[in-house]
Amino acid sequence: MTELPGTLQATFVPAEDAIAWWGVEQLTETVREHGLPEGRPGVCRLALPEAGRMTAASVPVLLAELDAALPALRALDPRATVGESVRVWRDAAELPEGDDEGYATLSTRMPAAAHAVLNSEGTAITAAPALLTQFRQAMTTRAALHRTAIQAELRPYQVHGVAWLSARPGLGHGGVLADEMGLGKTLQAICLLATRRSAEPHLVVCPTSLIGNWRRELARFSPATPTISYHGAGRQLPDAYQPGTVVITSYPVLRRDEPLMKTDWDVVVFDEAQQIKNPEALASRAASALSARSRIAMTGTPVENRLDELWSILNVTNPGLLGSRARFRQRFVAPIEQRRSATAAAALNAIVQPHLLRRTKAEVAAELPPKQYSTMVCTLTDEQARLYREAVDRAFSDGLGAGIERSGRVLALLTALKQICNHPAQFLRDGPAQPGRSGKFDRATEMLAEIVDENDRALVFTQYRAMGELLSGHLADSLGVGPIPFLHGGLSAAQRDRLVHAFQEDDDAPPVLLLSLRAAGFGLNLTRATHVMHYDRWWNPAVEEQATDRAHRLGQQRTLNVYTLVTGGTIEDHIAQMHDSKRGLAEIVSGDTEAALAKLSDDELHAVLDLDLGAFN
Repeated sequence: MTELPGTLQATFVPAEDAIAWWGVEQLTETVREHGLPEGRPGVCRLALPEAGRMTAASVPVLLAELDAALPALRALDPRATVGESVRVWRDAAELPEGDDEGYATLSTRMPAAAHAVLNSEGTAITAAPALLTQFRQAMTTRAALHRTAIQAELRPYQVHGVAWLSARPGLGHGGVLADEMGLGKTLQAICLLATRRSAEPHLVVCPTSLIGNWRRELARFSPATPTISYHGAGRQLPDAYQPGTVVITSYPVLRRDEPLMKTDWDVVVFDEAQQIKNPEALASRAASALSARSRIAMTGTPVENRLDELWSILNVTNPGLLGSRARFRQRFVAPIEQRRSATAAAALNAIVQPHLLRRTKAEVAAELPPKQYSTMVCTLTDEQARLYREAVDRAFSDGLGAGIERSGRVLALLTALKQICNHPAQFLRDGPAQPGRSGKFDRATEMLAEIVDENDRALVFTQYRAMGELLSGHLADSLGVGPIPFLHGGLSAAQRDRLVHAFQEDDDAPPVLLLSLRAAGFGLNLTRATHVMHYDRWWNPAVEEQATDRAHRLGQQRTLNVYTLVTGGTIEDHIAQMHDSKRGLAEIVSGDTEAALAKLSDDELHAVLDLDLGAFN
């Protein structure tokens, strides 16, 4: 067993934005004795000496946030019996902000205990000069946040995020804030922009549907920040800007707007940066062409399907970091995606890690209630089974062809089968959806009726607008709660805002909200829902997770029940099995599902698509 040093020690933990007290058995009593703030109890992975070598150990600590720790360190009695690590951090707290020489001298006398915290991989500790740099940035960030009077109580990991973002412009490059959905990436970006009162304006690029959300969040968290919405036919940039002005625009405008390209920006933020995951897309090219001191991408899913997406995003924020696209594919994509090379994955992580900040809810928001996943296997009706078999037989009888033609025909067949699983009315376009024709449709109705009877609220996602409209019409009658709203891509931003506000705030609003998966998969806060239903399956589980996390965010107080409806014995069963193997493996990409199916031989594909009677009888 690794023994503690026996005297009180202090280690700066950037990820917690805190000083960790440790090193003695009676930790709380010792910290109190020296007039230091106790903070909150926790466990840190530290590198400690054991049998002549350094060994990783989980050590009980008290984490004191910097706002409380710094004044207490400065007031520490010089005669106190504490470890040298405590004295080093006391001296660091007393150094003036610009005293580079003082920090350099301090790094030479910093003992290992003062910077013993392990990195996220648990393989190394941060060098003393680097940790002192992070400490300085944390103090500078906290002072800047106090000066700008941000109207929010930031959590420690968010303060660390702001400090990390704030260091990007000073280092002359950008980065990717890749926190899991619901951890407050927007707030962290707003703090970055609000604390940089530069002469040049800032730019936020986001999906059209989020322009209103950015305006509201800026007004809420930083009301003193000048804000300009640059969107619509009459848009115009001013000739001069107030210090720290934030211009908000959309990806469609970015793709074709010359004034944006002619402006020198301080910080550019790309929200929902999946929009620039294709390096050939106009949005990606325009993003790279912007003149900016620093570019920040925000996305909870830096990799959705392929590693090429990561290259594209980092090529915007940190040009040249990953080399040319061809070299990246040769060095990383082929070994990782095709051969699952752990060595290549580790090498890629080592390059990317300093420029990508990723925290999960399990790591930094353990107080969030859990997500409870349930797969609901639904039966086919006789009509669905007949239509399904006919569609498969017809496709193979006509022939699927080869090359691009085959890919198109396979996609058309998969779409038809998924629509049949949803409801024959969607596939046949033969009028309103009636009960009794689809096992999934009837099961969804039963489940939503139970949720409404229990006075709970639910989000229902579908990838098809036609299916959403069929559900909306039927549920309005069957649930007896009035018209069921449907948020989809055909609505204006103002209409979407009204639906979201009503669901979140209006007690008289219907307790069920239907949403198009693509239109509502990002940027919305719907924490009033305690149930999420995925009516049909998307090819990529990361897209579904984005949608689910509209309700699993800071502010959610109850366990979130997540239901995925699967029609037994069909292509949906196959997709469900692929999702089970792919969920949570963004670092080892599984590839394009549709393309993979199209590459199967006719016999192999027929085996995948053929009905398994035992699965639903």
